[in-house]
Amino acid sequence: MKLNETISAIAPSVTLAITSKAKAMAAEGREVFSFAAGEPDFDTPDHIKEAAIQALRDGKTKYSPAVGLAELRSAIAEDLATYNGLQYEPTQVVVSCGAKHTLFNIFMALLQPGDEVLIPAPFWLSYPEMVRVAGGKSVFVAAAESDGFKVTKESLQAAVTPKTRALILNSPSNPIGTVYEPNELAAIAEFACENDVVVIADEIYQQMVYDGVESPSFATLSQDVYDRTVTVNGFSKAYSMTGWRLGYLAGPMPLVKAISALQSHSTSGPTTFAQYGALAALKGGRDCVAEMRDAFAQRRAFLYERLDAMEGVTCVKPMGAFYMLPGIGSCGMDSLTFAGKLLDATGVAVVPGKPFNADANIRLSYACSMDNIREGMDRMEGFLKGL
Repeated sequence: MKLNETISAIAPSVTLAITSKAKAMAAEGREVFSFAAGEPDFDTPDHIKEAAIQALRDGKTKYSPAVGLAELRSAIAEDLATYNGLQYEPTQVVVSCGAKHTLFNIFMALLQPGDEVLIPAPFWLSYPEMVRVAGGKSVFVAAAESDGFKVTKESLQAAVTPKTRALILNSPSNPIGTVYEPNELAAIAEFACENDVVVIADEIYQQMVYDGVESPSFATLSQDVYDRTVTVNGFSKAYSMTGWRLGYLAGPMPLVKAISALQSHSTSGPTTFAQYGALAALKGGRDCVAEMRDAFAQRRAFLYERLDAMEGVTCVKPMGAFYMLPGIGSCGMDSLTFAGKLLDATGVAVVPGKPFNADANIRLSYACSMDNIREGMDRMEGFLKGL
């Protein structure tokens, strides 16, 4: 059977593959200590679950509008105004089946064949595949570990061409935990405005920041920036709602209208009763988010201290999200080999950095228990000493 060449070229998610192998080993009775999955280990808060259950009891099981429930779009607009300083009308909001789906819709609606998208590297591994499916071309802008894995106006300018259409800005970031400071964002904003570049601001981890760091929304920097930015967020990370599959965007009306039409012919609206859970998440305050963030902060401090003390490992301290990207280049192995040997020898599952464009690094998620982190680091340290 002949398949679509673009789809056939898509590489499966290495993150999911490592997670699946670790689960298979656990099912065979082996002890596994996983740092692979990018999802909080906390349950969804009860008030969110109860709202969805009540929606089911109330018969909220029919189609919602293709762009999401009107009351949820209004709540998102209010939340963006209250916490992000962003003024969007509810009509500028589209609710989709996860932030990943939101990003896919953006690329499909925005890109013409051959359009280039600047992607700071290391990057979340799904970005290039989405760009490919939409007919675009990914242009990777390298950010060095010695620079905290941050791109600059100058590095972006060196990569721009007449075909450059958009820039992906993920702050706080996956897989690094990088958070761009206001002055750094201002320089990137100057680049975007000077080069007429659309900015896709992926802010899914915005509530997960530490040590008093601020993570302002990119679209707040100026009216020109606001007009060329589409803001992406969702419920998966902050509210531990990964399986609920709810994300959203807010942006310029021409793009919103195009995405609304696209979604009406693909998924239609997200699951209706799940949207009532999301509504409860926004209306219920952020105390539950703060509790999870405090736990992540403790895990982050412990994990960083352990990694930083390991011989042959380098590590940039993350200021947001729940990932670290330690360097293992001095161990004499590429990331795929290192991750495979580590898992087989110790039961410790980490994600190779190669799919993130960081083959001298591995990604560890600390969205897991302290017991998992302690034992996993003991085993990884022993593995390194045995090399």
